[in-house]
Amino acid sequence: MRISVIGCGYLGAVHAACMADLGHHVVGVDVDPGKIAALAEGRAPFHEPGFPELLARALDCGRLTFTTDIARTADAQVHFVCVGTPQLPGSDAADMTYVDASVTALVELNKASGRTPIVVGKSTVPVGTAARLAAQLEAVGSTLIWNPEFLREGYAVNDTLSPDRIVYGLPQGPAGEAAREVLDEVYADQLRRKIPRLTTDYATAELVKVAANSFLATKISFINAMAEICELTGADVTQLAGAIGMDDRIGKKFLQAGVGFGGGCLPKDIRAFTARADELGAHDSVGFLREVDKINLRRRDRVVHLAQEALGDRLPGAKVTILGAAFKPHSDDLRDSPAVEVATRLSALGADVVVTDPAALPPLARLHPTLKQAEQIDGALKGADLVVLVTEWREFVILDPVETATLVNAPVIIDGRNVLNPAKWRSAGWTYYGLGRP
Repeated sequence: MRISVIGCGYLGAVHAACMADLGHHVVGVDVDPGKIAALAEGRAPFHEPGFPELLARALDCGRLTFTTDIARTADAQVHFVCVGTPQLPGSDAADMTYVDASVTALVELNKASGRTPIVVGKSTVPVGTAARLAAQLEAVGSTLIWNPEFLREGYAVNDTLSPDRIVYGLPQGPAGEAAREVLDEVYADQLRRKIPRLTTDYATAELVKVAANSFLATKISFINAMAEICELTGADVTQLAGAIGMDDRIGKKFLQAGVGFGGGCLPKDIRAFTARADELGAHDSVGFLREVDKINLRRRDRVVHLAQEALGDRLPGAKVTILGAAFKPHSDDLRDSPAVEVATRLSALGADVVVTDPAALPPLARLHPTLKQAEQIDGALKGADLVVLVTEWREFVILDPVETATLVNAPVIIDGRNVLNPAKWRSAGWTYYGLGRP
């Protein structure tokens, strides 16, 4: 099929390359000429395992092109809207500027071309958005489907090609049924493999994404709240999580206590969800999400306080090595990164901070040019008075405590992700601090 993808950021670029890999002819559109030039040359503008190879394959076969000119998509049968919905400055609400601009451009394209392709929204938006946009598109003959994305950074290629479910938010009647048939053709490969497809109304489809992210954020913050209680009582949150995770009603996933979540989805989405609930008069229904957000941010405070406890009056001028910059491993995304916040706050307190990360140093240099960086782990560790592990890259998790002790000035470590073996590190002479661990 002939497909356009409007917005070639993280979501859009991956989606475009995956659709081309499935055999469709895809044009990716973005207003950023630099991004389009990089993608057209096969240069991935972000770190995502498997994406550079997928991008090269899609470009080489001729089924994927990129442009800044939306007019080049006039013959598309399907337009995917994949633009960002960042948090509005000074507000918790989502900024709908890019979504609205994309739909306006598609309306004008329909008028100019006389064609009526379907439009598929994938951006994460406040509930009620799809109905508003659908009315604009119906006026020029196009039908809207809301098809939320569920990508995990670090696993985005697999999550696009082999999702655990596909959700369609459809209008009722013949127009909705006809649009469903078109989108079924786009996803024919996934549907042949019996990946579940759920059809529902617009509002439910919009809520699926924010409800899922809110639930995950709540589960993470719950175990971090338990970590706070463990710190006051001498209990071990890792053992607690293991015990309650054995209950199959609860499960073990997302019960890893630590410095908390970050990134461009969970924090933004739960804040935008609470803002939308306020607009709907449902403040009390999701009021707990405000506490979820507060618990998450308190875990960052805890790491900074542990650093102050470990170094005391020696903090100003002490060398502090931060292991990690990205908000999670297998990514170079610094948005709302706990690692970056810990690093900048310790630097502001006078510490001589050095950050190392396998993927995120280039964006860190652009966004925080005053933070020192070290490409090699050994170089970052040399002479450290304190080591703080904040992003659980495998390279950090497998560090040998005996060898690492020979590099540092003082063997003191804060394990912000509870991924190290405390007994092993303490037996090697380290002072070990975990989160929610005695």
